[in-house]
Order: sequence, then C-alpha cells, then structure tokens
Amino acid sequence: MLKKEGKYQYFEAGEGTPIIILHGLMGGLSNFEAVANFFPKHGYKVVIPELPLYTNNILKTNVKAFSKFVKDFITYKGFDKVILLGNSLGGHIALYHTKMYPEKMAGLVITGSSGLYESAMGESYPKRGDYEYIKKKAEDVFYDPKVATKEIVDDVYATVNDRIKLIKTLTIAKSAIRHNMAKDLPKMTTPTCIIWGKNDKVTPPDVAEEFNRLLPNSDLYWIDKCGHAAMMECPEEFNNHLLEWLKKTNL
Repeated sequence: MLKKEGKYQYFEAGEGTPIIILHGLMGGLSNFEAVANFFPKHGYKVVIPELPLYTNNILKTNVKAFSKFVKDFITYKGFDKVILLGNSLGGHIALYHTKMYPEKMAGLVITGSSGLYESAMGESYPKRGDYEYIKKKAEDVFYDPKVATKEIVDDVYATVNDRIKLIKTLTIAKSAIRHNMAKDLPKMTTPTCIIWGKNDKVTPPDVAEEFNRLLPNSDLYWIDKCGHAAMMECPEEFNNHLLEWLKKTNL
C-alpha cells in the first residue's frame, strides 16, 4: 500500500501530528508495522518513506544526503513540524536531520541508533555468499533469534550478494563512521525519546546511556529481553513507551 509520487514512495496512515519513520540499512518499511497500526488510532499521522539507500548515485550515498532527502520530503508533504523516529541507520539520519534542520523538528525518537558507536555497521561485515554467516548476523540483531525469519535472512543475503548494493552498503557504513554525532548532541535541544533493548548486541546499552547523557532534552526507556530492533521484537512495549513520552512531552 505504498503511494508513489515523483521520486517519493511512502506509506501513510492516520491524521494528526506527523510521525515520520526512517528505516535502517537492512530494514524495510514492514519493520514498523506495529507502529503504523497503533499510532493512527491515537491521533497521529504515520508516514514511512522509502529511503534512497540503494538508488542514489554513490556521491549521494551518505548520512548527510539522506538527511537532505528527508527534509525535502517533509517540505514536499507540506508538514510544518514533525516527529522523526529512526532505528539503527534511520536513527542516525534522524539525528543528523535534527542537527541540520531543527526548525522542522517537534520531537525525535531513536532506537538502536548509530551515530556514536560504529561497530553498529559491522567490523567483519559482510561476507558475501555465506548464507549461514548472514543468518547468524541476522539472528544477532534480536534477543530471540526466531524473530529473524527465513524471509528476513533471505533479504539480507540477497542485498550483500548484489555487488552494487554491497558497495553502497559499505559506503553508507563509512559515512556513518565519518558522521559521528558526539560533539553535536549537546547543542541539540529537540525533545528526544530514546527507546532501547537491554540486550542489543549491535548498539549495546551503554550507547543508549551515552546518547541520554549527551542530549540535553532526552528521556531513556528500556525494554528487557529485547535486541536491536525493539519496534519489531517488542512492539507493544515500544508503542506504550512512545505514547507515554508523547503525552508527557505534549506532542
């Protein structure tokens, strides 16, 4: 159920304050199904654009260019201010967007975000052709390895065995390391909600604590027995934390 308009392809549901969701490097729009079903019932518009991770030319395959893409999308949609929600690389893009275009931001939500700790993008990453290795990597994203369905593993496997996508994946990984946010965060005053899995192996819990320490206007929520993609693995708790924070912050 994606809308296609010009260069944008996106999902949209509900009415109210827009929550724009930014997916991660290996993540798809469907990772946020529970968020997309829940928040329209609570007076929010949920919009999930497809990020041009693999369609931009190589010079525009970086965190900065993706942030600009998000800003242009917000302008295209005619939104005044938005809440950005990002997981993993999507969180990093949301953070960079907040730094560059604070006037567009009503609130920021990050979960398992890169931006401070970059083994997030994979030290031994990625071995092409080795299905079992990819399967193990995909399972490591979750506290419960069963969440990494065959469909998810197949998707990642196809991506790393596509030469162009692999080159772009590595380009994005290098860009994420280059765009470390540690010096920027103390100047970013946008209200920020940090929701983190206590068992995240990709961006461990101390990364969440560091985000919370450096961001002047942030709240940190933990989810137990949960890995790197909280909105997929523990959707109910994720949604409840986020709704509680939105009410508390009057967003």
